[in-house]
Amino acid sequence: MASSYRELKEEISRYLNADHIALIERAYACAEAAHKGQKRQSGEAYITHPVAAALTLAKLRMDYQTIMAALLHDVLEDTLVDKAGLVSQFGEEVAELVDGVSKLTQIEFENREEAQAENFRKMILAMVRDIRVILVKLSDRLHNMRTLGHKEPAKRRRIALETLEIYAPIANRLGMHELRLELEDLGFAALYPNRYTVLKAAVAKARRNRREVMNNIETAIKEALEKSHLPSVAVIGRQKHLYSLYKKMRGKHISFNEIMDIYGFRIVTDSVDTCYRVLGVVHGLYKPVPEKFKDYIAIPKSNGYQSLHTILFGHYGVPIEIQIRTVDMNNIAEHGIAAHWLYKSKEEANTAQIRAREWLKTLLEMQQSTGNSMEFIENVKIDLFPNEVYVFTPNGRILELPAGATPVDFAYAIHSDIGDTCVGAKINRRLLPLSTKLTNGQTVEIITAPGARPNPAWLSFVVTGKARGNIRYFLKSQKRAESIAFGEELLQTLLSSVHLSWDQLPNEVIRQLLAFYKVKSVEDLMESVGLGNILSLSIVRHAVSLLKQKDGAKIDTDMMDNNIPSVSIRGTEGIALKFASCCRPIPGDPILGVVESDEGLIVHLEDCPHILKARYQTDKCLPLQWHTDITGVFPVDLIIEAINQRGVLAKLSAKISAAEADINSVNLVETEGGQYCRVDLTISVRSRVHLAHVIRKLRNLSLIVHITRRKPV
Repeated sequence: MASSYRELKEEISRYLNADHIALIERAYACAEAAHKGQKRQSGEAYITHPVAAALTLAKLRMDYQTIMAALLHDVLEDTLVDKAGLVSQFGEEVAELVDGVSKLTQIEFENREEAQAENFRKMILAMVRDIRVILVKLSDRLHNMRTLGHKEPAKRRRIALETLEIYAPIANRLGMHELRLELEDLGFAALYPNRYTVLKAAVAKARRNRREVMNNIETAIKEALEKSHLPSVAVIGRQKHLYSLYKKMRGKHISFNEIMDIYGFRIVTDSVDTCYRVLGVVHGLYKPVPEKFKDYIAIPKSNGYQSLHTILFGHYGVPIEIQIRTVDMNNIAEHGIAAHWLYKSKEEANTAQIRAREWLKTLLEMQQSTGNSMEFIENVKIDLFPNEVYVFTPNGRILELPAGATPVDFAYAIHSDIGDTCVGAKINRRLLPLSTKLTNGQTVEIITAPGARPNPAWLSFVVTGKARGNIRYFLKSQKRAESIAFGEELLQTLLSSVHLSWDQLPNEVIRQLLAFYKVKSVEDLMESVGLGNILSLSIVRHAVSLLKQKDGAKIDTDMMDNNIPSVSIRGTEGIALKFASCCRPIPGDPILGVVESDEGLIVHLEDCPHILKARYQTDKCLPLQWHTDITGVFPVDLIIEAINQRGVLAKLSAKISAAEADINSVNLVETEGGQYCRVDLTISVRSRVHLAHVIRKLRNLSLIVHITRRKPV
């Protein structure tokens, strides 16, 4: 038995029974045999790594199955042991924990980022099923960070960045304060070694200089508490951690001396009642700073953290940060969800565990509404860095959101359906824009409408992963539905030119088409046609060819090739149909459609110079015509030459408004000499007839010299 295991055995012997210790020894023996001959880059036997990870968990008093999983956590990736073997030897629960931490090594990925994202997604889903998965992963990451010095610089920086961006924030989200701080400081040292060294030396020097002031403040607080006869109160000077200092200096653009001027203390007591009484004593001893008091006991943080925070003016104006909490709150603040095992809480779950379950539920919803792992990891990263803001629902329920959250984030936090149908919001009974940033204490009421749908513009201001994921999911679904409908219309139009319809095609022909174009269903085929990834003309030609082979059908394809029927458009086809910005076609213009891969059908003017080559590619070009009942407005560019006089823009605006058109953008440039000016306008009109009406109105102005519609060049 390796010497590294002896320390682990001593630790587990303090709290586990003999049967459970025997099972852990079996797991150790299996791991040692599986990793035999394997070395770490430090030259140590590989088994030292899983033993070190297991020791971290043993110190947190984790159950025997978690310790076993930590010992076995690398066997699926790096050895010949498989999951079935783990199940037969150690049971389903331990095997699932190990599998949850193991990377997907059997799958080919395009790049390292995609592999990392998919492995992270797998781990998160396993964590949703069993929270202990992340505890094993965090203990694994902690030992890897402690031994990171043996890796090459590039790999060291990559692992450090991943730790700071993902694993330390997860530890924070689960309330595991001590583990997070060590991960952050180790990550900081690996990512910015020079900055870390300089800051560490500066902190050590500052602490020596501050010792006397710290002792004086601590003595004064203790004496004041003793005079008040408060029960069992401990006063502890708080040390600032290097990465926390570094982040504060960078984030607030302040110097090291400004941060080190603040003296921090933690007061730990026996009950919630005593916490508030202690607060009264310290506020009587030193003057509190207005608006710097936070009550996280009444309103806990998202990770279950509870404490009273206040900032005081000490002697000579020295700022003093005080945290006041109970022993239980302190345990949860230090160890988060692990406190449940460490202190054998009599409650079914501590606050941190309840909050963790709520967060995991949100992650699961987020995962279901994201299209791929890269998008999922992006949304989770957003969710991992919340500076909280607390707002109220109309019935008084408190909702916690990240700083910068908007009413749309609030709506999705209540329920996905509320977010999807949100049309407006009242903040403190005032109707305000949905992009308004919420602040502490506001009451938010969401206005919904049954037919409303998410707006793509919301993605520019929402900050929560849940809101972003749901909006993107809806837009993807909408894009698919619109692309399928438009693809069907294109195919039906072309099939009609050879006197066929999709419904008339035999099932065998349809199966052959799906196989040839490598799609799983008719909907997927239609979507690809609508998006322009598969050409509709190609499908029709292929279908005709298959019909001829199958039963010798006589179908005249000359008409289809030489006289492709026009597709009628309404302008309401959505994402599957776009109007070219180079020539800005409007109803009444002769138009042509060009199929662009993943863009769908782009509508151009028939004589647009940008499609000269495409005009002769019959498989990419489609004749189009405007539907008779077309509605909506379309942008068009005008170039106006006018006499440069005062109020020229106001006069133009008045005439355009009188003609029932809207101005989208305007740009005025004076010509040389200043006598004339050129006004470039983009306006919205309903049709060519409407545009002609607008131009007639403008020409009635005496200051107008010339008006033309911009042509593409």
